[in-house]
Order: sequence, then structure tokens, then C-alpha cells
Amino acid sequence: MKLKCFGIAKDIVHSSIIDIEAQNIATVADLKTYLNTQYPSFKQYAAYQIAVNQALANDHQKISAEDELAIIPPVSGG
Repeated sequence: MKLKCFGIAKDIVHSSIIDIEAQNIATVADLKTYLNTQYPSFKQYAAYQIAVNQALANDHQKISAEDELAIIPPVSGG
């Protein structure tokens, strides 16, 4: 499963794409748990979201290796 990273997420993982080989990731919540474990810095950015096939997904969204996944970091504006 490939995960695209943007903004601060790219800085945390030191790459624009990470390849995740974990077998027990079936939902967005599972992916977030994996990311928070592998990259503890994500815990500081609780507002990050996951996009599945270019649409923001909730934690219950099912995901598979064929899906296009991306981390959407928190943004601020003014």
C-alpha cells in the first residue's frame, strides 16, 4: 500500500511516498494507528486527515492496496 505525503507529513516521514507493508490495515483508523506508532510525531498533528481516492475519508472508511491514499496535513489560513 502506497501513501502520498504532503506538507509536514512529508517532513515527518522524510519522503513524499511511503510504502506500507502491514497486513492488518483495513480502515483509515487502522492506518492512522500504524502511522502514529511508526512515526510518533504524527500524534502532535491530530488534525491530519487521510484521503482515499482523492476524497477525504472518515476513520471507518475501508481501504485496500489498490486505493490511492494520501495524508492531508492540517492547514491554517487567515
